[in-house]
Amino acid sequence: MNNLNDLTVIIVTYKTKEEILFNCINSIKKEINIINVENSSDENHKKKIENKYDNVKVILSGRNLGYGSANNLGLQNVKTRYVLISNPDVEYNKDFFDKITFYLNGDINFGVIGPSYNDETIHKSYGSLDGTIIKDEFDKYFLKEVGYVIGCSMLLDTKNIKTDSFFDENFFLYFEEADFCRRVKMSGGKVFNSSRLLLTHLGNQGSTSTNPKYEIESEMIRSWHWMWSTFYYHKKHNGYFKAFFLMFGKLLRSFCKMIIFSFFYNKKKKLMYYARFSGLLNSMIGRKSWFRIDNLE
Repeated sequence: MNNLNDLTVIIVTYKTKEEILFNCINSIKKEINIINVENSSDENHKKKIENKYDNVKVILSGRNLGYGSANNLGLQNVKTRYVLISNPDVEYNKDFFDKITFYLNGDINFGVIGPSYNDETIHKSYGSLDGTIIKDEFDKYFLKEVGYVIGCSMLLDTKNIKTDSFFDENFFLYFEEADFCRRVKMSGGKVFNSSRLLLTHLGNQGSTSTNPKYEIESEMIRSWHWMWSTFYYHKKHNGYFKAFFLMFGKLLRSFCKMIIFSFFYNKKKKLMYYARFSGLLNSMIGRKSWFRIDNLE
């Protein structure tokens, strides 16, 4: 039985290279509805994609909302029970959507299922929330329960997700999926990794920041938001003082290295550690995740 008519794919982009996005869309079966949330006002992007693909609807957010907020916007426009959150720098195996129907019949109780990478030896597609080791043992449904799955691809059963919201929009980049999966589990939902669903994740290829001319700016964005989101995540789930205890050493090291690389005239390293220090400090004093590089084309 083909249940793909009850599945919608959401792909969030931010001025992503056309080749990357096209490869992702081309790896998805044509009968599946796709919502592409483009984090800009690029009317040319909307026209080109919708003219090229009959099954893709483009929503222009008007500005760079980040991962979580843009996916929430896409989810507001979904009419199906099942949703596959997808980064554009993902290419699905040829049999991925034949096999995904196995999970779309309502017989398996899950909130989130994360696919596996074709090469899990490079990095894992899932993780633990408490540091415990997750064994490579799958059940008869090719599933094993995990703490969280990587947000590049997540299958959601919206009927079984009881959280107040999907993604916490205070996050701009990093930790959104860990926070989301944690809240799903706290509300009684199940989070799994599947050995049956396979894909290739290129990694860090989903936005304009991959342009080599923006190497320093891109590193600053990643460094700033990694530190901001790390502290915010720990504060949200463990309290301010535990988060401060975990992160204060990183604040001092970032400050010291920023000073050291200033003396050695290493601009790239200086700006990277400035971004780390600034992101963490802003999170500690309760400022919102505001840092952006507005001149990226």
